[in-house]
Parts: sequence; C-alpha cells; structure tokens
Amino acid sequence: MYAFLWWNHETAERDLRLIQEAGFTWVKQNVGWRDIEGIVKGRQDWYFTDWIVDQAEAHGLNVLFRLDHQPFWSGWYNNGPPENLQDFGDFCGAIAARYRGRVRAYEVWNEPNLAREWADRPPDPAEYTALLKTCYVAIKAADPEAIVISAGLAPTGTGLPIAMPDEQFLIGMYEAGAAPYFDMLGLHAPGYKAPPELSPDEVAASPEYGGQRFFAFRHVEDMRAIMERYGDGDKQIAITEMGWTSDPRPDSPYHWHAVTEEQKADYLVRAFRYARDHWRPWVGLMVVAFLGNPYWTPEDEQYWWAITEPGAGDGTEVRLRPAYEALKAMEKTTSPQP
Repeated sequence: MYAFLWWNHETAERDLRLIQEAGFTWVKQNVGWRDIEGIVKGRQDWYFTDWIVDQAEAHGLNVLFRLDHQPFWSGWYNNGPPENLQDFGDFCGAIAARYRGRVRAYEVWNEPNLAREWADRPPDPAEYTALLKTCYVAIKAADPEAIVISAGLAPTGTGLPIAMPDEQFLIGMYEAGAAPYFDMLGLHAPGYKAPPELSPDEVAASPEYGGQRFFAFRHVEDMRAIMERYGDGDKQIAITEMGWTSDPRPDSPYHWHAVTEEQKADYLVRAFRYARDHWRPWVGLMVVAFLGNPYWTPEDEQYWWAITEPGAGDGTEVRLRPAYEALKAMEKTTSPQP
C-alpha cells in the first residue's frame, strides 16, 4: 500500500499499522532527493528515511522507495531530470548503500511520460533511459540485491508536448537500450470507470468506459506484449499505483470515471484476483493507491482515490473506507515475493 510517512510520526505509525493489519507486506513511500540533499551536494539529512525504514521493519513490512524531485541546485523546476545526471547517480548510490539489505526496492522517478514530471518539457524516453541507467548502475554497485523498478508510466493517449502515450514511451525506452537497466517494469494501472476484468478491446469499444484501450485496468497486458516483443519477457511487472476514484465533484476532470466507494472496494479486490488467476508469474508487486495523506482535502484529486479518510495529522484513528475493509478481508496468498 502507498502511504505518506514523511514529517509526521503519529500518522506514519498509524498507517504502517493499518497496512500490517490488512495483511499487506509492502509499503511504498516517496523520497524526494531534495528532502535529503536539498541545500548542497554531499550534505545529506537521513533522519526521516532512517525512521521510516526502522518503523517499517518493526511492522514486518518491505519498503519500496520512489526516488525523484531533484534539489533546486540541480534544476529550478518542480520535478525533472537533474542538470548533471551523475549527481542523481551519486544520490541513488548513497541511499542504496545506507539501506543495503533493508530497503528491498527502488522506483526510479515517476510518470516521465508526462511533461509535468519532466521539467515541463516534452517527455523523452531516451533522456529517461539515461537517467534510469545512471541510477541503476549506482544502486547495484551499492546493493546488488536491491530491486530496481523503472518509473511507473501513466496510461494516456495524449501526445507531445504535454505527454507521450505509455506504449510509445516504453517502445522508446527499449529502442534507447533500457532493457539491462531495470529489474522490474514499473506501470500505473488506474481502472478508470471499467470493471477490472474488461479487456482493452471491450473498453475501447465502449464510449461509457472511455473508448480507449488505456482506460482498461488490463491495459497492463498491452504493455506486457511490448516487453515480450523486445525479448524482455523473463522480467516481472510492478504495478506501482492502482485504484479507482470516487471523485464526486461535477467540475473535476476525474468525475466522468468516478465509481462509488462500494464499487471501488469491489473492483480493487477483483483486480487482485484477476492478476492472481491470469497474470502470474509475470506480475509481481501491486501497490494500492492510497492511504490518505493527512494534508489532503476534498479539493485534492488524490483525496478521492484513497482507501482511508485522510484524517487529522495527529495520528488519531481515521475512518476506513469500504476499500480498506474489503482489502483487509481479501484472501491472501503465500506466493514467493519478488
């Protein structure tokens, strides 16, 4: 489950407990490079990552860190590639060395096929591949057993300069030589409006569900086909974000594919079951988005994807949405972890 453990010990302890009590075994946490090394290269503050790793271990959870958000000394924009790729490589190596044998996996960046995650520049799979390679080499030198996951790609049909469709971006990564530089392919798999079992063909034929293949949860299968086409079928896929939104705001761009809280609960459980029955062994980690961030309000898009109410920032108990309760009750397997 995807949680927000930074800055607030009370809510972090509560949410780690909720993940453990739900029977899930992994926690995903964003790690902003700028939050570790924000002032100057080489001056690092590990307080919060140390605490998160300690607490995750205490709750018996594996850790996935997502690495992105360059320091402003390395590029004056919200999120994008650093001016010097080796600076990022040095950071990746430093964090992997510090948590060698303790952090199981690292996801290198987030949705680089969207301009907003790429310094507001047109996405470029060759540029991302260069960044991925630099981080991969550094992590493996520091912790050869760590799992390196490529950035979760956003399913989209929007083209340049705003975005690049995820299928086109993945092909570009392979053409740029990315295959040796990730252990698992990272993908995002929002379900949009369709039930999880519907095929991309069925969703593409249905205006109600968006009329495009990427609006299907099973669009993951389209991406898998590209992996196999490039001879990379021995690797697993990691779904680093998955879920459905219940956004009720009529002016929201996400409202058209909103489902009820009860449907969200049902679809998430059915998505795990579908993956269990049809995608093994090539699917690995699957991360539910999200445990509510205490700083979200109903005006935030993410608020409506969450499976718990964001609640207060004081660690008090929060209202559990039906999706959390359904996932907790869902049967769990004992299959080997990636």
